[in-house]
Amino acid sequence: MRTCLFFHAHPDDEALLTAGLMARLAAEGHRVVLVVATAGEAGLSAPAAPGSRPLGLVRMDELRESARRLGCHRVVCLGYRDSGLDGRAEGGFASAPVAPAAERLARLLKDEQADLLTVYDENGGYGHPDHVQVHRVGVAAAELAGTPVVLEATADRDRLLYWTRPLRRVLPLDDWRRAYTPGAQITHRVDVRRYARVKRAAMAAHDSQASGGLRALAVLRRLPMPLFRLAFGVEYYVRRS
Repeated sequence: MRTCLFFHAHPDDEALLTAGLMARLAAEGHRVVLVVATAGEAGLSAPAAPGSRPLGLVRMDELRESARRLGCHRVVCLGYRDSGLDGRAEGGFASAPVAPAAERLARLLKDEQADLLTVYDENGGYGHPDHVQVHRVGVAAAELAGTPVVLEATADRDRLLYWTRPLRRVLPLDDWRRAYTPGAQITHRVDVRRYARVKRAAMAAHDSQASGGLRALAVLRRLPMPLFRLAFGVEYYVRRS
């Protein structure tokens, strides 16, 4: 049995990029640990009812449910402030000093005797500052802890640009030319088609982020399963070490 630690910025990030591999590893008998830097308290929120709970608490409950559906063994939140949708909120994770944050994550890696750590690519995927910070902190933590394998969760930029060509007239997708990772640099394409239903269930757990018709999670989780499997049946990683 191996111990695999998945490091993400906010609740729901795990469902989009790494849920298939998490479910696969858990099903194969490995220990899967999910760590988020923030509770996502500055994210999108569903229309609030009187007396409703703070969004951060709601999103952590959603994260724990997502983790349960994926078969995770432990969920940890480092407790940093969410930097907001634009990544500019004062005092957020994106502006936290890297060294202390890396030391905290390294302690977790050592306590768990982790064999594998996943972070984001150096672009932070689509460039959110909290995601870029996950890359910086995670890479530094792995060095401190001596974690033998570090994988950068990403997407195939070439494939993404090809499939989104029809949308460029209506959506601002020019920044995607610098997002994620060129196909030639990807080292691992992981087949997770068997776990597509579990991955979609993990997305569905994040109901506060899928309550609007145009929100990404709302759209993605309504895709017919054959189309969902085609879109999300492979996950992409770059091995750093």
